[in-house]
Amino acid sequence: MSNELAYAELVCASHFSFLKASGYPEDLVARAHALGYQALALTDEASVSGSVRAHLAAQSLGFHLIHGARFTVNAHLGQPLDLVFLVKDRTGWQQLCGLITQARTRAPKGSYWLDAQMLQATSLDHCLSIWLPSLTLSDQPLHSQGRWLKTLFADQLVIGCSQHLHIDDRIWQQQLMGLSALLRTPIAAVGDVRMHRRRDKPLLDLLTAIRHGKTMAQCGRLLTANAEQYLRPRLRIARHFPSAFLQQTLQIASQCQFSLDELRYEYPDEIVPPGLTPGQWLRHLTEQGASQRYPIHQYPQGMPAAVRQQIEHELSLIAELRYEPYFLTVYDIVAFARSKGILCQGRGSAANSAVCYCLGITEVDPSRMSMLFERFISKERQEPPDIDVDFEHHRREEVIQYLYEKYGRHRAALAAAIIRYRPRSALRDVGKALGLDPELVDQAAKGRSWWDGRQIQAEGLPATPLSDRWADLTNQIMGFPRHLSQHVGGFVIARRQLSDLVPIENAAMAARSIIQWDKDDID
Repeated sequence: MSNELAYAELVCASHFSFLKASGYPEDLVARAHALGYQALALTDEASVSGSVRAHLAAQSLGFHLIHGARFTVNAHLGQPLDLVFLVKDRTGWQQLCGLITQARTRAPKGSYWLDAQMLQATSLDHCLSIWLPSLTLSDQPLHSQGRWLKTLFADQLVIGCSQHLHIDDRIWQQQLMGLSALLRTPIAAVGDVRMHRRRDKPLLDLLTAIRHGKTMAQCGRLLTANAEQYLRPRLRIARHFPSAFLQQTLQIASQCQFSLDELRYEYPDEIVPPGLTPGQWLRHLTEQGASQRYPIHQYPQGMPAAVRQQIEHELSLIAELRYEPYFLTVYDIVAFARSKGILCQGRGSAANSAVCYCLGITEVDPSRMSMLFERFISKERQEPPDIDVDFEHHRREEVIQYLYEKYGRHRAALAAAIIRYRPRSALRDVGKALGLDPELVDQAAKGRSWWDGRQIQAEGLPATPLSDRWADLTNQIMGFPRHLSQHVGGFVIARRQLSDLVPIENAAMAARSIIQWDKDDID
């Protein structure tokens, strides 16, 4: 690779910047790799919801992925600030997740709030800060903002310069170079990417219209002026920026070496009494439960030998894989429900476990059937166990609030559920954005059922001059994330701060919070 063309993209949003970008995280990674980029930073707005998907894609390609997020900082010197924070190491990830959590939990669901005072009170010394100055500012407020940011971030501050074929690009570049000299802060080229191919511009315009609740024809300057905010070929990028700006992207990328592989989950430790190990306590509870399941008056010779053999086999494998805390956590939840008379029942592959039966989690007696424990836990699969417990619907909230009270809102939250566009919702939103007659849009949406498949054909829509475009854009937006919702009962509980691992935000329901990853990301 020519050193003059070497480049790392430092500002790139995926469709997890809900309705503000059009690229799938994995597609962005694959495209950046194919174009020969040195690295790609995924910087969704106050979010790392796409980080796991991007990580897995980058890992499969041996590609350098940088984790980060973008924020609008409100009310400083009369103008909002546009900042991107890139994670350098594990501590930086913790700092970024903490900042997102703070910004998200101070605002209603789906939004965030970050102001100058909050930023000043937050340590981000293990992150690099990219400032994206506003084109609308004149020199004086621009310099004032720059001096404040320099005081805040010192040598961790970089000025980001984007060039999207606007008429004043050269003037803006010269203005930023003067600002750079004044602040003694380097400039890095940034693409401010919102799509992975330029042909996705109509899709990006559609998302913008939906976000603003307007038709595409009404959006005017809300739409990007051209299709330049995509992952551009390196030769094209090199034509727009001085080589020093490109080299700075490599300097920054070399400092950002954090990988999600560094994250390690730790189970809560209050589930074990002081002085005991998780293995000892699980053994005690299993034996206690076994004596109740197989009472002496019914089994004068003791529990059946096959059951005893099964229990010992399971406890041995659980100990080898260090899954004791997981069983103890589920036991604690079930024990609470039973103490309150809340009906509950373990199901699924956990029914193959004699230990789960003894703990009262399931009701399948191993003495009455042949257990296939390896369907539940297996060393070969290297997958953690999955114990699904159903609680009676109208009392499930009591169990959820028990977990929040026991572990605290800073340590427990529900997994997210990603609400995606399906045929009906896609037809409605696209139809509105195209300015179609509401009755026709309603007719088309109501005429679709989930079993009709995911592909929309123009012939199956009400006849309009825009039927082909309506079908095409609907098919493109299908499967896009619309917003985060909450899993019906999938809790994540951490030993310490949950936001050290993943950001937390408010759910729509009061007294509930969710993390930014769904169950597949967590796996």
